Amino acid sequence: MVETIRFKLNGRPVSLKVDGERSLLWVLRTDLGVTGPKYGCGEGLCGACTVLADDVPVLSCQTTVKEIEGSEITTIEGLAKNGVLHPIQKAFIEHGGFQCGYCTPGMIMKAYSLLIENPKPSREEIVEGMEENLCRCGAHVRIIQAVETASREMKGGMK
Repeated sequence: MVETIRFKLNGRPVSLKVDGERSLLWVLRTDLGVTGPKYGCGEGLCGACTVLADDVPVLSCQTTVKEIEGSEITTIEGLAKNGVLHPIQKAFIEHGGFQCGYCTPGMIMKAYSLLIENPKPSREEIVEGMEENLCRCGAHVRIIQAVETASREMKGGMK
């Protein structure tokens, strides 16, 4: 059923007439041109589609657009401010926390949400917090190092 859905996307108000049962992933990618979240498995098992809804990670392939109505949605595109990368983005680059890069936006969004919840996580907490996001290229060690570096550089301040 077509309905008007309103939410904020990376700080900007959005109002769309769409079928509320469509996945958030496809609304972001096809209706709004936001290409950071990726289609991976389509079953909520890989995390490539991770975005934040009110700072909580959601799998956009498993979330209907109706479910996020009224929320603040943040994608990888919303982290950089005024052309300056967010510390978590810089840390991923510094540590090469990617190989092919396909999973990187979902990884960064999951890491960002982890650091919002726990600004100074231990290595074990990082591993546990990131375990639902898969990197098929095997960059997990570099990803963990990137999260550790971002945590130190941000000194507890996320936004």
